[in-house]
Amino acid sequence: MSKNKLGLVFGFSAYGLWGLFPLYWPLLEPAKALEIVSHRAVWTLVFCVIILALTKALKSTVTTLKRPQVALKLFAASFLISVNWLVYIWATNNGHVVEASLGYYINPLIIIAFGVLLLKEKMRVLQWVAVGIASLGVLILTIDYGRLPWVALALAISWGSYGLIKKQLGLGALEGLAIETGISFIPYAGYLLYLGNQGNGQFGNSPGLTILLISAGAVTAVPLLLFNGSTTRLPLSTIGLLQYITPTLQFSIGVWVRHEDMPAARWAGFLIIWVALITLGTDLVRSSRTVDNSITQ
Repeated sequence: MSKNKLGLVFGFSAYGLWGLFPLYWPLLEPAKALEIVSHRAVWTLVFCVIILALTKALKSTVTTLKRPQVALKLFAASFLISVNWLVYIWATNNGHVVEASLGYYINPLIIIAFGVLLLKEKMRVLQWVAVGIASLGVLILTIDYGRLPWVALALAISWGSYGLIKKQLGLGALEGLAIETGISFIPYAGYLLYLGNQGNGQFGNSPGLTILLISAGAVTAVPLLLFNGSTTRLPLSTIGLLQYITPTLQFSIGVWVRHEDMPAARWAGFLIIWVALITLGTDLVRSSRTVDNSITQ
């Protein structure tokens, strides 16, 4: 299999698995969102440590924390990923899958905004058009919901901020995830011990649920490893377009599997968001071709 084809397999697998997450988290009920996130973090750390030990990368990963500036950014990343996980799992298990998908649809636009505001990057014309169209879509959805779509905004901002920090750090996906879950291990493990002592924890109540809670570690880490494999084999433009697989699957699950309410105004808001994303995708492809042409000349 060629490098490009293997990258596509990895990419489709990663984004496909992320898109199917709304089918997995409800299986962990009656565990609440915070308990699920706690198990997710603890077992993800265990999974990462095992893989790092097998690949003899554990020592170098721990050494990373000895640099104060890097450690500070990793603490921030750990907080942001915790917020993202908590909001996402709560939304999935409380009938807000469609709104959660909106968060990942608008995430590329949030990243563009961060680039302009924080990194002083210049936006191209089509990017401005896409942001303007998307803003209209969010406004329509805000009117439809009768409130700001806070789930979507919280997911987009937390994930966008997390991505910004990770870009600055330049760590490997597995190494970064191991450190981030390691930082949050004590509070999460402490909370699980507290639940267990109070008799309110779900771990151990049934073999099936216990296995599913433990499996949350692999469920979290495997798509990330697949994503990492795709980014090293595919051009940025392809990765940029593949990322829409995830929210599209989430949206489909929310509408046709979970049967969430979709009035006409909400459909209109999403259609406008999709037009914005098509515009953004067009710009991404054009800019990628420009770069490719400049390299070959």
